[in-house]
Amino acid sequence: MNPASLPRTVTALIADDEPPMREQLRARLREVWPALMIVGEAGNGIEAVAQAGVLRPDIVFLDIRMPGQTGLEAARVLMKQCHIVFVTAYDEYAVHAFEQGALDYLLKPVDAERLRRTCSRVQDRIAHLQRASAAPEHIEQLLTQLVQHAQGGAGKRDYLRWIQASSGTALRMISTREILFFQSDEKYTRVQTEQSEVLIRKTLKELEDELDPSEFWRIHRSTLVRVDAIVAVTRDMRGRQMISLRNHAERLEVSRNHTHLFQQM
Repeated sequence: MNPASLPRTVTALIADDEPPMREQLRARLREVWPALMIVGEAGNGIEAVAQAGVLRPDIVFLDIRMPGQTGLEAARVLMKQCHIVFVTAYDEYAVHAFEQGALDYLLKPVDAERLRRTCSRVQDRIAHLQRASAAPEHIEQLLTQLVQHAQGGAGKRDYLRWIQASSGTALRMISTREILFFQSDEKYTRVQTEQSEVLIRKTLKELEDELDPSEFWRIHRSTLVRVDAIVAVTRDMRGRQMISLRNHAERLEVSRNHTHLFQQM
């Protein structure tokens, strides 16, 4: 649909706890839907609900994982007021559910052509449908399941698949498949790939909770390692277990509390 055929200016709110991601989405929206008016931004679900109550946007772009209140929890309130588009770095349960067509989603990093299709779909809804006074029952059930899932309910978990890292003024998206290990100190966590390293502020505990435990193991209080990146486990002169990784010269120590992971040694 041509945005010019819409009856009035359409407004939107962007909710994401990462400012670079909000700016990236705002820039993409300027490209694919110049007439869309971004009336506000929020850093978590609580702020999104509060701002939507005041600003009354037609659309809210909601990140799924945010502190305080997740996008899924916020959507249960907002879906009665406006159109919801989820923005997610998780490509499993939630993404497949949203493909049912009642809700739409964007997968980080946001692709311009995918965003264009999303905007066209939203434009069609705004032009041809009245805003629902209450959420359809099957959408309500879907959101209930997703909220339970995000809070550790039954079913397959949605594990972290992308790491967001700032590089100067740019935002870099790193697939967890590329990461060899995470190593933290008091302030930052080092993300190491075969080609490079970056620093992020997310703690090792947060990463351990969000990463697939079958893919990443904690081998030390300060280190999480990708299991399939391990090529050898040896002992040094002091009897410590040391891990060697593919295409990376640095060796990582296995603490005594985690030597059980390599009982064969």
